[in-house]
Amino acid sequence: MDTHILPCGLRIVSAPSLTDVVYCGIAVDAGTRDELPHESGMAHFTEHLTFKGTPRRRSWHILNRMESVGGDLNAYTGKEETVYYSTFLKEHFSRAIDLLFDITLSSTYPQHEMDKEVEVVIDEIESYNDTPSELIFDEFEGIIFQGHPLGRNILGQADQLRQFQSADIQQFSQRLYTPSRMVLFVYGNIPMKRIIREAEKALERIDSHRLSSAHSTPLLREAPQPFAPACLETVRQKDTHQAHVMLGTRGVPLHDPRHLPLYMLNNILGGPGMNSRFNLALRERNGLVYTVESNLTTYTDTGVWSVYFGCDPHDVQRCLHLVRKELQRLTEAPFTPAALNAYKRQAIGQIGISYDAFESVSIAMGKRYLHYGTTPSRERLIEQVQSLTPEQLHQTACDIFLPDKLATLIYQ
Repeated sequence: MDTHILPCGLRIVSAPSLTDVVYCGIAVDAGTRDELPHESGMAHFTEHLTFKGTPRRRSWHILNRMESVGGDLNAYTGKEETVYYSTFLKEHFSRAIDLLFDITLSSTYPQHEMDKEVEVVIDEIESYNDTPSELIFDEFEGIIFQGHPLGRNILGQADQLRQFQSADIQQFSQRLYTPSRMVLFVYGNIPMKRIIREAEKALERIDSHRLSSAHSTPLLREAPQPFAPACLETVRQKDTHQAHVMLGTRGVPLHDPRHLPLYMLNNILGGPGMNSRFNLALRERNGLVYTVESNLTTYTDTGVWSVYFGCDPHDVQRCLHLVRKELQRLTEAPFTPAALNAYKRQAIGQIGISYDAFESVSIAMGKRYLHYGTTPSRERLIEQVQSLTPEQLHQTACDIFLPDKLATLIYQ
């Protein structure tokens, strides 16, 4: 991995790959969490509108720029970042860099495009509301972070979105889309000297006032208040054939010493393996669910750990009992060294395979460097997994999984 910081404050991180395909993007330190109270949904709406025109390009030219050479251009909005990224053959690197900086730092957000795109986003909201297996995740975070921007729905609300004007999006963008809040990430066989040269060339075309705030005071994010669920259970009546259930609590930030033990516990309980404890207990032994999974989401100062499953409504309590039983087992006694070594071997294999998903690796590199200024290697991550002890996992389980720390949300 190689890094560099330009005078305007833009950070660059790059890593080599084994192919002629380049995965490149700009990660912006601006997400749902950074919206003001009257801006709910604006981070995601801004992402959509960033593709709708600049002084140099209309919407069609933006959409066609990488597609016309067989590449791809995409974006996503999260709670703490927005990421714009492209995949292409390395001979088109100059084209991609120029386009990425043009749309992120020079978009004009024309009102006539907003008027069309707001209906697209509202269709996205309605589709999301029709999918309880996805909707429940957002509502659960709303419970975990009640009253805090992290609990806010990324998509926003239709009525509020229709009130936004071009000037509102411009103001949001000018506040948050600055070079000092951006990371350019490149995963491919492009020398750092060329990356720097192409970035500087692209930035020369940007209006100077967008670069002048490079060293402005960082925006402060409000920390969430402590979470005390006290066995909180919330039931929502939904007109669905299947019940959808989530159980969980606050997680920990990346640099908390419990993060890696919790990562390992999450993998053991409900990770991608068919031999996960929840899958064995609910599906293989009892045939109660088609899908059960646990998830670990990390934010810069907190996190979420959760379990999700869908089942027949009359099986909800039985499934919850089995989930809680597996959690209780982890709080009662540590793993034996032999058992933990077997789980480590599985996790290390999964880590190795995950590094073949180059697009995901590149985005994770950019996001990690954006928020933490580091991107540990695969070898370092494997070393950290290998160093875990049964006592670390047991103490973390006691900190996170005790019944009075867990909230439950049920759609039925």
